[in-house]
Amino acid sequence: MTEKTFVTSATDETIALGERLGRLLRAGDTLVLTGDLGAGKTQLTKGIARGMGIEDDVTSPTFNILMVYEGSTMPLYHFDLYRLDDPEQLEDIGFYDALEGDGPCVIEWGEQFADEIGPQRLEVYLTRLDERVGAGEEPPREVRFVAHGGRAEEIVGGL
Repeated sequence: MTEKTFVTSATDETIALGERLGRLLRAGDTLVLTGDLGAGKTQLTKGIARGMGIEDDVTSPTFNILMVYEGSTMPLYHFDLYRLDDPEQLEDIGFYDALEGDGPCVIEWGEQFADEIGPQRLEVYLTRLDERVGAGEEPPREVRFVAHGGRAEEIVGGL
């Protein structure tokens, strides 16, 4: 299992890391983003979208559950599974079709569905490092990539 960790000191650095990641993605790649509220999951996804040539404003799909953004060569499927609690709900939202679709999937709050997502995935853990700054200051983020499977290892190696 390959791991790599980065620390970003500002939102634009988190987006830039996502942009590097977005340029490496291919259809069928699956990323599971894990972190507390405000950890930077959506900011990283904004960068991924930018790296894929997507010009749309990327927001968290909390209420929509799925947003599809058209990139320059393929779509990005952006899921937020926060409000789901039963694996049977995944079928209703077209989850499995997207996993096998024509673009990569970025899944926020997907850790509770690891069995349904499958073994080939890139887990991305985002953590606010609040202890490194004073009150009211924007904290840096730790972004840790954990590869599961050969394709995920290629992506991590490319970072």
